[in-house]
Amino acid sequence: MKITMEADYAIRIVYCISRSGSRMDARSVSEEVNVTLRFALKILRKLVMSGAIVSYKGVGGGYALAKAPGDISLKDVIEAVDGPILINRCLGRGDCSRVSDKSRCPFHVQFARINEMLADELAKVNFASLDGEEGPGGQKAPKQG
Repeated sequence: MKITMEADYAIRIVYCISRSGSRMDARSVSEEVNVTLRFALKILRKLVMSGAIVSYKGVGGGYALAKAPGDISLKDVIEAVDGPILINRCLGRGDCSRVSDKSRCPFHVQFARINEMLADELAKVNFASLDGEEGPGGQKAPKQG
C-alpha cells in the first residue's frame, strides 16, 4: 500500500504548521514543505474542510492547527485528502465482484482485518508524538536522520 503524494504533502503541511506554533501563510508553508503554492492551497483547503486546521483571512491571516497536535493523527490527515483508508477496492463502496457473498471470499475477510489494523495504527500516531516525543504505547519515536 502506498499513500498518495497529496496525502504525503498534507502530513508534512500539518507537521510544519504544528512545529511553527503559530499561524503560517500559504506561501511560507509551500516553501517550508517544498511544494508549489497552488498544490499547497489545494491541500490546505481540504485540511480546513476536515477540521484539522483553520484559516484566517486578511492581514495577519494564514493557517493554524484547529486542535492540539496530540488530537490530530496521521489517519485524520490521510483521510482528509484521500478519503477512508482502504487497502483494497473490495473494501470500498461495493466494488467487490463477490459483494453478494463476502463470507465465501477469504481475501475480503483478511483484507478487512489488515485494513482495520492499519487504520488503528495510523490513528495512534499524532503530531505531538513526532520529533522523539513519546509515541504510541509510551515508546520513544525513533529519530529520523
